[in-house]
Amino acid sequence: MRVLLQTVNEAHVEISNKCVGKINKGYLLLVGFTDTDSEEIVTKMVDKILSLRVFADENRQINLSLYDVNGDILSISQFTLYADASKGRRPSFINAMRPHEAENLYDLFNKLLEQKYRPIATGVFGADMQVYSDNDGPFTLILDSEELFK
Repeated sequence: MRVLLQTVNEAHVEISNKCVGKINKGYLLLVGFTDTDSEEIVTKMVDKILSLRVFADENRQINLSLYDVNGDILSISQFTLYADASKGRRPSFINAMRPHEAENLYDLFNKLLEQKYRPIATGVFGADMQVYSDNDGPFTLILDSEELFK
C-alpha cells in the first residue's frame, strides 16, 4: 500500500465539473494498493497516518498532529502510485491491485479513518477526477507499507 500524504490549506475533488469532496486544513491522501496488501496493512497505515506529527507549531517546529490542528482528510484512490516507468516511455500498471479488490481495501481504509478519527471527504473510486489543492508548505510524504511494516 502506498499513500502520498500532502498537508493542505484546502483541497477539493471534482467529477464532471461537480465538487464531490472538499476539505479545509488537513491531509490530501492519494491511496494506491498492490496485490500483497491486506486488511492488516490497511489498519496499520491508518494508524500511522493518524499518529503522524507533520504540522508546524507556534515555533515553526513540525510537532502537531491532525488531531492538534483539528484537520480534515480528503482521500483519493490513485492506482498510478504503483506505476513502473523503468522501461520504455509508457508506464506499466501491472503492480497495481485489480480494481475490484483495490476498491474493497480503499473502502475499508476510508471506513477505518472515519471510525478512528471523524467523517472524511473522498473521491469516487475509478472515476475520472480532477483534484485541486493548496499545499501547506508544501509538505509531502510517501508512505509505503513495504518500507514501514517490514
